[in-house]
Amino acid sequence: MSNLEKTLFQLKFTAKSLNRQAKKAQKDELAEKARLKKALLQGNNDGARIYASNAIRKKSEALNLLRLGSRIDAVASRVETAVTMRQISVIMDKFESQFTDLDVQTSYMEDTMSATTAISTPQDQVEQLLRQTAEEANIELKQDLDADQLNVSEVTPPTGLKDEDDKLAERLRALRPAT
Repeated sequence: MSNLEKTLFQLKFTAKSLNRQAKKAQKDELAEKARLKKALLQGNNDGARIYASNAIRKKSEALNLLRLGSRIDAVASRVETAVTMRQISVIMDKFESQFTDLDVQTSYMEDTMSATTAISTPQDQVEQLLRQTAEEANIELKQDLDADQLNVSEVTPPTGLKDEDDKLAERLRALRPAT
């Protein structure tokens, strides 16, 4: 629990406590008014003044406690908003981080797939397309494109990807158990 959350708890607790005290003061005011009425009925004017003074003091006390409780409740609402906004901010930061990681992974996969697709193109189809195009254009091929003579290493992925592939293959070999 962070300091802000502890403060929020304390503020809410204090506001509830003040509201309870205000209710108690209102009950005390009613009790003082009942004593006032009883003193007046008995003809006790001095006692009646004291009870009237107590009733007014309890009424003022209840109003002041309610006012203070309301102010503290307003501050608690602001703190609660700050806590909520901070939690949302943490969630958004985590989302942005995961989104960035996903972009990097997706980009790497796309590059790998395009390099793999270029390397894994069937050579007999490539040879057939070359001959067909050459025949259509009446061009004489200068190379002998027999499948035995065509070297796969002629089709190479971009150097950055080849280096990465070599490093990954080396790491894979290191991870495999020795036989």
